[in-house]
Amino acid sequence: MASSSVFSPLFTSLRLPVPTAISCCASPPQGVASAVHDAVPRPVPPLVAVASHRRELVLGAALTAVLSRAPLPPAQAREVEVGTYLPPAPSNPGFVFFRATPKDTPALRAGNVEPYEFILPPTWKQARVANILSGNYCQPKCAEPWVEVKFEDEKQGKVQVVASPLIRLTNKPNATIQDIGSPERLIASLGPFVTGNTFDPDELVDTNVENVDGQTYYSYVLETPLALTGSHNLAKATAKGSTVVLFVASANDKQWPASEKVLKAIVDSFQV
Repeated sequence: MASSSVFSPLFTSLRLPVPTAISCCASPPQGVASAVHDAVPRPVPPLVAVASHRRELVLGAALTAVLSRAPLPPAQAREVEVGTYLPPAPSNPGFVFFRATPKDTPALRAGNVEPYEFILPPTWKQARVANILSGNYCQPKCAEPWVEVKFEDEKQGKVQVVASPLIRLTNKPNATIQDIGSPERLIASLGPFVTGNTFDPDELVDTNVENVDGQTYYSYVLETPLALTGSHNLAKATAKGSTVVLFVASANDKQWPASEKVLKAIVDSFQV
C-alpha cells in the first residue's frame, strides 16, 4: 500500500540504485536477463526503514502516554464542583471549606506564603491559573505579585488570591499591614491587582480594619465600572511573613444583585 509523507521527496532523492551482478561469463539472452532482474526483490532504502520504525515508536509512545495519563486531582479540575471534594464549612451552612496546602501553589511549596482559608458555595469550580501568573517561574524570590488560586461561578462571580512580596511595599522585614500604611495607601499600590487593569481612588467606596486572632486585615468595597475583573469588587488584605496576601471577590452588573451577600460572606471568611 502506497504511503504519503512529507519526507517522501527526500527519500526519493536519496534512493540508491539496485546493485547488479557482474559476471565473467556470457550474458544471458535479453528476455531472460529482464525476467531475472524483475524477480529479484529490491532492498528498502535504509532511511525509509528507519523513518518508518521511528514513526511507529513515536505513535506508540504517544498512545501509551494518553492511555496511562492519570486524571487531574479534583482540586485542579476546572469542571468539578468544589462541593464534590471539599468538606462542609462547620460554621457556615450551605458552604464548603477551602484551606490551601503546599500541593496547591508554587509559593506555598516554596514557603513564601502562609496557608490561607475561606469558604465557597459548593457549586463553584476552581479555575486554572496561567503559569506566567502563578509565580511558578520566579519562586522563591518573586519581585512582582502573582495569583495563587482562582474559583468562579458563571452566575455568581469569581474570587482569587493575589500575593505580593512584602519588599515591594516596604523595606521593613516581617512588617505588619499597619507598618505598610493606611488602608488607602495599600489599595493604591495593589488596586490594579483588584481590577485587572487600573485603579482610581474615586472607585473606593468603603474601607474597614479588623483584627482576628491577632492578625490585622484591611477590607475594601470598590465600584469599578471599567475593571476587567468586574464592575463590583470586594477585597481583603493582610501581611504575614514576607508576603502581603490580597483576597478579591468580583462580579459584573448582572451577577451582583443575586450574589452580593454570597460574595461578602466569602470575603469575610478569608483568613491567613
